[in-house]
Amino acid sequence: MTQPMDQKSDIAPGELSISFAEALRVWAKIGLLGFGGPAGQIALMHRELVEQRRWISESRFLHALNYCMLLPGPEAQQLAVYVGWLLHRTWGGIVAGILFVLPGAVVLGVLSWLYVSFGSLPVISALFFGLKAAILAVVVEAVLRIGKRALKTRFLIVVAAFAFVIIYALHVPFPWIVVGAALTGLLVGKWFPEWLPAAQTTTEESDMRYVVDRQLANRDATHIQPSLRRSVLATLICVMAWFTPITLAIWWLGTEHVVAKEGMFFSQTAVVTFGGAYAVLAYVAQRAVGDFGWLRPGEMIDGLALAETTPGPLIMVLQFVGFVAAYRHPGTLDPLVAALLGAAMTTWVTFVPSFLFIFVGAPYIEALRRNRSLHAALSAVTAAVVGVVLNLAVWFTLHTAFKDLVQHPFGPFLLELPVWGSIEPGAAILAAATMVAMLRFKLGLGWTLLGSSLVGAAYWWVRNGL
Repeated sequence: MTQPMDQKSDIAPGELSISFAEALRVWAKIGLLGFGGPAGQIALMHRELVEQRRWISESRFLHALNYCMLLPGPEAQQLAVYVGWLLHRTWGGIVAGILFVLPGAVVLGVLSWLYVSFGSLPVISALFFGLKAAILAVVVEAVLRIGKRALKTRFLIVVAAFAFVIIYALHVPFPWIVVGAALTGLLVGKWFPEWLPAAQTTTEESDMRYVVDRQLANRDATHIQPSLRRSVLATLICVMAWFTPITLAIWWLGTEHVVAKEGMFFSQTAVVTFGGAYAVLAYVAQRAVGDFGWLRPGEMIDGLALAETTPGPLIMVLQFVGFVAAYRHPGTLDPLVAALLGAAMTTWVTFVPSFLFIFVGAPYIEALRRNRSLHAALSAVTAAVVGVVLNLAVWFTLHTAFKDLVQHPFGPFLLELPVWGSIEPGAAILAAATMVAMLRFKLGLGWTLLGSSLVGAAYWWVRNGL
């Protein structure tokens, strides 16, 4: 049972730092329990870092999240890198980012090998059936907690609602929503400043309850200060780390080998994946199946299902693509060796750019916290993010509680609605039970995930007569 927030990991008033070893344990826990795609992972980090451990304040967490949502690539992993960097500088960000990905990469690697060797396994589907219900409770909790703290005025509530409608019903890409929210916030801040919460000119007293905010306020935090020299150095190091494996693969295997092609193709994908994993999966599936012939039709869906059963960003499905493609087209290499190299190459070029974006951009984003002229824009963007997280929660709810969904046109809108006859009663009941357990009885996340997965797996096996 999770202890109340004021009893668990309550930081002493004079404490200004967290040991690297303790941070290591927490990042490992987040990496192991990070199921449910970006909504579940952001909710998990909010629960662990803001609510329970008081490592980072709500305002700074949302400020970092706003920036990460603007970037291409996995926003949840980038958020972990950002917070790790705030806590322990560059090495803190590296460790947080690696541990966020590593557990899922290892598990998905094993599942990919089982897939090419034996086909899909029913036990995986059974376990994930229960996990989805627990993650739904985490996502709903995050929407409620973040919304309560971010939507402080009626105007911001309207912004959040409008963002939800246009991303859910009009399928407007998230970067455009952010741009629109920022411009709207600037105009409102100029003409109707009373519609927005008061600007924060210094660190609020309430934020001083949190370790990162106290640490940055009481120490010479030079790493959060913009520096052209440091930015250039970080760019050079990250770019070299990014492209060195590709160069070695081309030198060793040639430009036509699948491992080298994967390095080049997924490097391109890494810088255009705005809007999350689902925004790029159709493009990757088209190229991997139709153009390159790496996968067979339908295998991309199988890979997505496997990625959903593992912790870590959903974009990990690209590792499955890299594994299967190299296994099927090994060239002169042993198929398993080629598959491991392909998976490692794909994972490397997918996630290394995230470190570049954070280490170069985060100091400038931190400087924006003290820029009063941008307060209105950032407040509106924060509200829009709440609407987007709500959209993810709705999407996850529909795909958890119903077997079939239909696209229904309604004027200019295209709504994804459930087929009511396809409701999955076991999933709906289990999701409701996990929400009660977490929201009412404050059951810990680990116990909730374990209990929900076991109960859900038992139900799945009985339902399917296995």
